[in-house]
Amino acid sequence: MGKQTIVAFLGAGSMAEAMIAGIVQNGQWAPEHVIVTNHSNHEKRAALQAKYGIRAMQSGDLPFDQIDFFILAMKPKDADTALQSLKGSVRPHQVIVSVMAGLTTAFIEAFFPEGQQVIRAMPNTSAIAGESATAICAGRWVKEKNINIAIALLSSIGKVYSIEEEKMDLFTGIAGSGPAYFYFLLEQMERAGRESGMDIQMVREIGAQTLLGAAKMIMRQENTPAELRENITSPNGTTYAGLAALESFGGGEAIYEAVKGAAKRSKEISEQFSHTATHV
Repeated sequence: MGKQTIVAFLGAGSMAEAMIAGIVQNGQWAPEHVIVTNHSNHEKRAALQAKYGIRAMQSGDLPFDQIDFFILAMKPKDADTALQSLKGSVRPHQVIVSVMAGLTTAFIEAFFPEGQQVIRAMPNTSAIAGESATAICAGRWVKEKNINIAIALLSSIGKVYSIEEEKMDLFTGIAGSGPAYFYFLLEQMERAGRESGMDIQMVREIGAQTLLGAAKMIMRQENTPAELRENITSPNGTTYAGLAALESFGGGEAIYEAVKGAAKRSKEISEQFSHTATHV
């Protein structure tokens, strides 16, 4: 199925590259069936073409009638201009997939005649390693076969979760921004290791392996995170001391507020677009 489906990425930033790397390296999509374009950065387009074997071209050269899925992967601030440029060129049988935080399916649908198929998705940059956690929700007119193709495409870069659109902001706070929280955690482990004189590369690998092991324990679904934490926390032991320090410095609240803060920003972006849209 994927080998006949032509996918065009509008935007060539880090998210677009992560997705391109995932779907090409997975082998489900042939490189010649993947197109990338951006507003003006020819060097980035050429680099992606050389690295992944895909087709890169200027937006004005897109073969619109041949493309099945348009992936909107530009920055949210450029969304209005990009959608304006698609008006009159995209047809209802083609599918628009947005991976931009804050843009609702209704916002995108309003640019096009009734019946336009729109899907909203939120992957994260772990897509480049084939380990994205991606949420997906469909607009009003998406056909089931195209939802399945979108899920197949997104599954090539990790796990896909179908959720209600009103939960997308929270998902963004958890998974869309989530990798950065874990990277920040590992940065602090590196800082402690550096101060103790340990080899920084070893500290980095130890921290990453520890995080990987903890994640796999959760994925087994035999215990909740709270149960797993309690199981390894002996009274007055080392883990107890570490958790006590984390709590005393506001670690728990900081993580909670990070998720809520990112979700709030996603909602704000959505509201900003609804207030400043020029297509109505």
